[in-house]
Amino acid sequence: MGRRRAPELYRAPFPLYALQVDPSAGLLIAAGGGGAAKTGIKNGVHFLQLEQINGRLSASLLHSHDTETRATMNLALAGNILAAGQDAHCQLLRFQTHQQKGKNKTEKAGCKEQGPRQRKGAAPVEKKSGAETHQEGVELSVENLQAVQTDFSPDPLQKVVCFNHDNTLLATGGTDGYVRIWKVPSLEKVLEFRAHEGEIEDLALGPDGKLVTVGWDLKASVWQKDQLVTQLHWQENGPTFSNTPYRYQACRFGQVPDQPARLRLFTVQIPHKRLRQPPPCYLTAWDGSTFLPLRTKSCGHEVISCLSVSESGTFLGLGTVTGSVAIYIAFSLQRLYYVREAHGIVVTDVAFLPEKGRGPELLGFHETALFSVAVDSRCQLHLLPSRRSVPVWLLLLLCVGLIVMTILLLQSVFPGFL
Repeated sequence: MGRRRAPELYRAPFPLYALQVDPSAGLLIAAGGGGAAKTGIKNGVHFLQLEQINGRLSASLLHSHDTETRATMNLALAGNILAAGQDAHCQLLRFQTHQQKGKNKTEKAGCKEQGPRQRKGAAPVEKKSGAETHQEGVELSVENLQAVQTDFSPDPLQKVVCFNHDNTLLATGGTDGYVRIWKVPSLEKVLEFRAHEGEIEDLALGPDGKLVTVGWDLKASVWQKDQLVTQLHWQENGPTFSNTPYRYQACRFGQVPDQPARLRLFTVQIPHKRLRQPPPCYLTAWDGSTFLPLRTKSCGHEVISCLSVSESGTFLGLGTVTGSVAIYIAFSLQRLYYVREAHGIVVTDVAFLPEKGRGPELLGFHETALFSVAVDSRCQLHLLPSRRSVPVWLLLLLCVGLIVMTILLLQSVFPGFL
């Protein structure tokens, strides 16, 4: 039996590092580039239109935004505003879509069944069988807003950016170990403090204002503004030996399904040093208010590179440095989906299709969809088929019916039974 393969949704002309999904417009936003080196590899942010075509999810290039000499390494999305980490800076972008009537869009084309399609403004491509012509097109414009330097180490690099729950602030972290909080959209700095000795690997902002940071100093810290609330303690009571140091690679908050007032925190722990016989990586769920560990499970010996949580908090998506992609159920940390070496090189970001906006329409009959990007310039689609389940009320009805039928049968065989 052949190895499972994920369909290629889009291929960019540069390495891809960051990914976001806009559910209201059904846009997939992928960014990356070759950096400032004069290699001929461009830098840009590509806006892809997601559509259901003949029952399959498809992506077409809607707009390509040139970022000149700066490769975008991380992204955060708030409405129609993007925060893009480019070298040591954070650049805000505002995008808008509008309908253009009366002009034909370039016909759909692509070498793969679920591959990219070129839209108006893209280079013409060879027409394929089954191509469609649309009389009404969508155009997108991008405006550069404010930009600010967010990291000041000798080799400065912004490694992570995220918005708060109401999109009025954004937090950045990088190689100098400092967290900096900025107003949106002015990028006026409102807070700055040293969170780690060394690089900040990831951070997550909760709706109550708490900030979780993880760094190369093997620590994971919870902050309220610049005050340390607590640190996460995993390895002290974890399943590993004390002589195998682990560090936190990623952290994300997620809702508790059917309990919107509660939160869980999810973290990934990877070995701090690579060994000849690599120990396993671990996935941990924490209580979002007490920050005590709820459940820890091994997620294999491949080193995890990125983590995503679905909008409802039901699923977790993982990418690895060897190119594999997996989907886990958040409650039990059970693996539901896995494609080994889907990309064949480090997966740089993963993102779920949101359940609001156009999400349900685009999802079709699948339970969830995960997008992954990698240094190989490809964006892949990972679909989780719906797990068939019987409603509780139907089970109860069947049980009652079975009991009634048993009683009637006994009454017919033994007339004096009742």
